[in-house]
Amino acid sequence: MIEVHYNEIEEVPGVNSELLVLWLLSVADEEGFTCENINIVFCSDLFLLELNKRFLAHDYFTDIITFDYCQGKIVSGELYISMERVRDNADQLNQDFINEVNRVCVHGILHLCGYGDKSSEEQWKMRSKEDYYLNKYVSRET
Repeated sequence: MIEVHYNEIEEVPGVNSELLVLWLLSVADEEGFTCENINIVFCSDLFLLELNKRFLAHDYFTDIITFDYCQGKIVSGELYISMERVRDNADQLNQDFINEVNRVCVHGILHLCGYGDKSSEEQWKMRSKEDYYLNKYVSRET
């Protein structure tokens, strides 16, 4: 089960939460995992900054923090996503805002499925997986 929540922001314009959840469930399934309890929280920069300081001892803005509570092939966790960072990233990368929202969401799910992004090799693999699932999602929706 995946639930979408909003903290310190209104709903995200252009995001269909039901389709997003179905897509992310299919990503986990294709990766060989079952979703048990995942909360996606769209939030403000300041809210995410406080989480970053409190739980990770990082004093900087980020687009996503993933808390992983997975056990084996059962995926559970929390994804906190700053809409301000996503919008800034989309602008800086000359990307569509909704595409960037989707990329960050699938990035978090892939973290819960065991993918990392610390090394160059991990970053390349993560980006390849993100692109694969984004292309699959876009082609399904159009």
